[in-house]
This record gives sequence, structure tokens and C-alpha cells, in this order.
Amino acid sequence: MRLPDEPDIPAQINIVPMIDVIFAILTFFIMSTLFLTRSEGLPVNLPKAATAQQQPDAFSITVTIDQLGTISLNRKPVTINKLVGQVKQLIGDNQERLVIINADEQVNHGKVVAVMDKLRQVPGAKLAIATTDDASANTTEQR
Repeated sequence: MRLPDEPDIPAQINIVPMIDVIFAILTFFIMSTLFLTRSEGLPVNLPKAATAQQQPDAFSITVTIDQLGTISLNRKPVTINKLVGQVKQLIGDNQERLVIINADEQVNHGKVVAVMDKLRQVPGAKLAIATTDDASANTTEQR
């Protein structure tokens, strides 16, 4: 019950808790997007190429050859003899799939050519070589 001589207090909206909630949500989204970077290949020192071009990244298959010459398919070790069969399984019914070769710059040229030769036996595999441009950003040059 109100007394007639009480002053009317205007309705107020306190926005400080709302700002706190918005900053908490913003912090959550910023922190979660930091973990969304996709890295299909293993970390290797890619060779530099001034004419490298970015390729579309629509579910590509990554073959990595590290400095020791170990071959990995989508971060899982594989032998060169089993590479063709496993890539065929990954391509499946798709007509064409981009296969990116991530080879360390110290790898023997013959090893890279042997992997490329095996991958060319897979129908529908489009080969691309991962390089680093002069600005040190990862790019993929298609060949």
C-alpha cells in the first residue's frame, strides 16, 4: 500500500549486468574461435615460392612428408605402398578431390616425386604442392 505523499520513483533499467553478460559471451566466442584453426598436415618447413596461389580448401586430403622422409596421410603415418589404397578410400565416390602434398624443404626430391607418382595413379586426385610465400603465409600452389 502506498501513501499519497511518497514520491514516484521513475523506472530504471540497470545495464551494468547486461554489459557484463555481453562481455562474457564475447570472451567465450573469441576464445572458442582461437581453437578453430584447421591444420591437416604435420608441421614441416615448407619451401618458399613467390608465385604461390591460394587454392579452395573444400575438404582436401593432405599427404605430409617430414624431414626424415616419413609419409603421413591426414596426420596418420602410412607407407608409400598403402598410400594409393587409402587415398582411394578417402576420395570415395567424389569425382575430384584436391590432394595437397606437404613436403619439408629438406626432403629428397626423389621421395616427393615417388609420392606424386603414386598419387597420380588415383583417379580423381588433383595434386597440389603446399608452399610458403614471401610473406610467410601458408599457401597451396596447384600443379
